[in-house]
Amino acid sequence: MDADLLLKAAHHAASGQQHPGAALYLVATPIGNLADLTLRAIHVLASVDAVACEDTRVTARLLQHLGLSPRLIALHEHNEAQASEAVIAALQAGQRVAYVSDAGTPAISDPGAELVRRVQAAGLRTLPIPGASSVAAALSVAGDAASSGFHFTGFLPTRSAVRRQALQEALAQPVSTVLFEAPHRILELADELAAAAPQRRITLCRELTKQFETVATLACAELPAWLRADANRQRGEFVAVLHAPDAAPATAALPPAATELLAALLAHQPLKHAVRLVAEACGLPRNAVYEQALALRREGAIDDAGPQAQDG
Repeated sequence: MDADLLLKAAHHAASGQQHPGAALYLVATPIGNLADLTLRAIHVLASVDAVACEDTRVTARLLQHLGLSPRLIALHEHNEAQASEAVIAALQAGQRVAYVSDAGTPAISDPGAELVRRVQAAGLRTLPIPGASSVAAALSVAGDAASSGFHFTGFLPTRSAVRRQALQEALAQPVSTVLFEAPHRILELADELAAAAPQRRITLCRELTKQFETVATLACAELPAWLRADANRQRGEFVAVLHAPDAAPATAALPPAATELLAALLAHQPLKHAVRLVAEACGLPRNAVYEQALALRREGAIDDAGPQAQDG
């Protein structure tokens, strides 16, 4: 479809929606496939007075495909504070301004959040124009039915100690966790995950929506070998979904005699001491006895003001 026909289709599809002036439009752009640009995004880009963008060269190519040439404002991580003032001035003059990052939805692991904060602080409107998102795309093909939500981590820090801490925090999340990684560090990430959580499932998405898109779901222990088996698997941009951990098995109930002994001891002994005595006397795992002791405390079977208050 040529640019004129595309613009007509976009205006026909989106013109029923109000697009007020003096507003900043956060426009999602394709993450690799130009066909993923929505008709509403095209309509807005054709209607605004200026487009603020992460890289003017990248955005100029996109707009050229659409036959558009609005005024461009460079706004990236190094000048976001200063460039925001130019955007605010345009909005205060009643203009419409769009903001786009190089790919995907702005302000998600990309510049834009500071711009939004400043525009809103100035009492001006910000409106989302949704579209392509590597986070949503990766989660949709992960098939992590055990998760009731997700946590977005993005890129891990590069410094070793901080990186290890961030990875441990990601692994501790009870839901799916989305990570981004660059090609020159993907093997490092794979080795770290294989060592820290070999049984966890991970969905690795490479070059989402592009010609050589790859999606693989496997155990973290298998990931390093899978990547090294084909050098092409290490190329491109990566989005990884670390699946939610399997639910911990319920603690088996203690034998009635052990529970009675535990309750009796807890009336006179600190919790940790009572747990140790019961575990040794009954030949039971100490963690199972400890969980039962906590359950007795929650149920009010023991007095919180008693000796167990000395624990800690």
